[in-house]
Amino acid sequence: MGSGEFSQRVRDMLRDRDMSVRAVARHLNYDHAYLSRVLCGKQQPSTQLVTALDTLLETDGELAAIAARVAPPPVSPEAAESPAITDRILRLNEARGADFVHAIRETSRRLVVLDNELSGVSIAEPAGRAFKVVHRRLGVGDYDPRYERDIQSAAAELAEVAGWALWDAERDDSAQRFNYEALFLAKLSGDRSIELLTLQNMAMQSEWRGRNQEALSIARSVLNGRRLSPRVEAMFRIREAKGLVGTGRTSDAMESLQRARSLIEDGNDVGEPDWTWWVTSGEIDRQWGHTLQIAGEVENAIELLLQSVQPGRDVTTGYSSERVARLAQCLLDVSAWRDAEDVVRSLVTAAPGISSGRTLRLIGHVAEQRERLNGAPTSLTDTLEHLTEKLDEDPFTL
Repeated sequence: MGSGEFSQRVRDMLRDRDMSVRAVARHLNYDHAYLSRVLCGKQQPSTQLVTALDTLLETDGELAAIAARVAPPPVSPEAAESPAITDRILRLNEARGADFVHAIRETSRRLVVLDNELSGVSIAEPAGRAFKVVHRRLGVGDYDPRYERDIQSAAAELAEVAGWALWDAERDDSAQRFNYEALFLAKLSGDRSIELLTLQNMAMQSEWRGRNQEALSIARSVLNGRRLSPRVEAMFRIREAKGLVGTGRTSDAMESLQRARSLIEDGNDVGEPDWTWWVTSGEIDRQWGHTLQIAGEVENAIELLLQSVQPGRDVTTGYSSERVARLAQCLLDVSAWRDAEDVVRSLVTAAPGISSGRTLRLIGHVAEQRERLNGAPTSLTDTLEHLTEKLDEDPFTL
């Protein structure tokens, strides 16, 4: 296919209509990175994408005619869109070329959407199973070799999603294996973006396991390397700060967080990877609050954690209860009984819809405080007991 001619024609049409690639990807329900590669001429479009662009841009078949000048690789007619993750995994067994790349990336995208919008549903198992299908095919060469690097790049992204989900489910050993696969495939394909995201995840996981110097080393290996975009640098400054406070260097941690905040406030979205959407001022507040909590500066931590949970303060994900749990713990630590009770009550409501192993562990620590509080009102200890009951409920009982 004359992919260069096709991509140039589409870019011209988008420019004439004042349409952005991101907006088109969102409208067509395609992965933004995949569409960008097509429009840069780095990847051939699938038949489904050509048809969708023809319809959106009202070209009366012009784009299809350009695409048809050279016969495209065979594409399964079902490979375009399927709402079910299980169906998506089946598609991963069938596709071979550009459609295989799209199937992998669409699987990752759907898993991330499911993870963020339905926090009571764990994506660890479907993500792991999906990557195993792709991993097997990569190992035996069951794909069109013309698309090898694109397939490796897409597979790296899927492995990263699975690694993060497994860590969130507190399956640390499995998470590490998937992270290493993600890093390996990202390097093979030259996908620096997914390499950076995976390294961020690895630093975060090291911190969670108490390996703070390791987390700091990972963060600084990136920060001391090539130039980073503002949001990516801010993300690694956060990881640097958490490693620093974990190793007793609180003042240095504060400097790293201040740098992260400045990068977010002064930067823009130009040239930023898609996955940096969650690196916001609200995220800085949350991480700064947690850093102060670790350092024992609980009063200051409360102020920042309160800011981070304000409605409209941050992007919406399924993990807001994690920061609420940290806030509850801080309020209990300073005997702010009335405020603590209000926050704990919100956790009682949220708990049945949470599947994150990390978040549930944090909430469990909060619930356990009822045995250690001195002078707390009965209403608070009763609410903490109610929270314990909610955590113990069978999620499959209606």
